[in-house]
Amino acid sequence: MPAATPDTSLPIGAALPGWQAPPAPQHTALNGSYCRLEALHAAQHAAALYAANAPDANGQSWTYMPYGPFAQLADYQRWVEQWASSADPLFYAIFERGSAQAAGVASYLRITPASASIEVGHIHYSPGLARTRAATEAMYLMMQHAFQLGYRRYEWKCDALNAPSRAAALRLGFSFEGVFRQATVYKQRNRDTAWYAVIDKQWPALQAAFKQWLAPENFDAAGRQRSALSALTSAALPQRA
Repeated sequence: MPAATPDTSLPIGAALPGWQAPPAPQHTALNGSYCRLEALHAAQHAAALYAANAPDANGQSWTYMPYGPFAQLADYQRWVEQWASSADPLFYAIFERGSAQAAGVASYLRITPASASIEVGHIHYSPGLARTRAATEAMYLMMQHAFQLGYRRYEWKCDALNAPSRAAALRLGFSFEGVFRQATVYKQRNRDTAWYAVIDKQWPALQAAFKQWLAPENFDAAGRQRSALSALTSAALPQRA
């Protein structure tokens, strides 16, 4: 029988002629000017990551993570072993350019090719990596790769009480979409989850903002930024929610 003709008297979503679901991401190495990302491996990366996290003596960086801090290297090693072989979340180790020692991790998760939606999360930077050009570029490379694969929606979610994560999402160009109350429970406490996203039609403007921020001429001889990324992404998307 012929397909039913939609009732065009009702509002419907925009047509996507020829659209096909993107592939699931693989562990493709991602290389930038200040960092590189490669597949997370316990034997290669766990010890270096554990040592890089050691300056965070009170474990504050783990406050809003559903795991950690890890009292012993063996505990962290087991955690990495558990997740290094996962396809979702798909974990990367992050290196500053020229370093052989991993300094952070991040992953793709909630990978849904059928709706072309993907999330970035499990982001954990060591004190030495946090607030560096490499840290920002790692997020840029992962976002760029997702849109190059054909994803239409790139998500960021965090505990609604996690002010640094919420500020980071806005700085990176994500639009706030709301809070899901009592969304989950972790570490025996409630989590209201704040949702953010970038969609594909926003990406060209955001990509230009990232490139402008990452350019060597955006930094003076002392490494201080001339233009803040938050200002560049806000100017690129003046109408975002």
